[in-house]
Amino acid sequence: MTDTQTEPELRAYWQPGCSSCLRTKEFLTRHGVPFVSIDVLADERGFRELEELGVRMIPLVAKGKEYVSDQILKDVARIVGIDFDRKVLPPSELKARIDGILAGAIRFSAQLPEAHLGDMLPNRPRSFRDLASHIFQIVDAFVDETEGTPLTEEAYLRPAPPHVCTAADLVASGREIRARFDAWWQANQDGDFSRQAEVYYGSQTLQDFMERTAWHLGQHARQLMLVLEKLGVAPDRPLADADFAGLPMPENVYDDEKSWD
Repeated sequence: MTDTQTEPELRAYWQPGCSSCLRTKEFLTRHGVPFVSIDVLADERGFRELEELGVRMIPLVAKGKEYVSDQILKDVARIVGIDFDRKVLPPSELKARIDGILAGAIRFSAQLPEAHLGDMLPNRPRSFRDLASHIFQIVDAFVDETEGTPLTEEAYLRPAPPHVCTAADLVASGREIRARFDAWWQANQDGDFSRQAEVYYGSQTLQDFMERTAWHLGQHARQLMLVLEKLGVAPDRPLADADFAGLPMPENVYDDEKSWD
């Protein structure tokens, strides 16, 4: 955020650990765009201003009464007047990225100490168990959309299911969803990825949504590795830059303003 005497008109509403929030803040900062940074979990004016806009979802960027979801960077670029054009990986490569990241998340879930599954992320009401489960739910929600269930914000906000209690449960859930995703790919790899995806945050093609799924779960998998490291556990075969090649990943793992500690 640029510190000026005149408060910038642009406002970015976010919360710690949110992948799209972080990516948008980094995008605006990288392009020298001044903005007011509002952590809605720490600043009570955040939700009040969102209510005045008539919306309740985050992440969000607002300019006056105009607002866009941070989930689509080209919309953020449009509202601030930045030229934005980038190539999206072909579906086959996106499938490979999702596969590799899911495999890593399953490995890391197996390493989570049972005594710490209920511990909470810093400055965010999400447990380590819920973080791991969220990674798998991201992919599950993608397949759901392709089978006729539009993506809602609630699909990304669900805690771990009641039957997912232990690290072994997380591993079983991850393997089941990975198998479901693989079966979906086998049946749909030659389908129409240019069609509009039914998602709550704006206009995206299925290919765009698949990319968003890949980097979204990738960012949270990075956070899961950070959880292990903070617990003194070395991640089993940690994911590296090559696993995220071609994906529009944030630079930071958790946040650019609030440290994990």
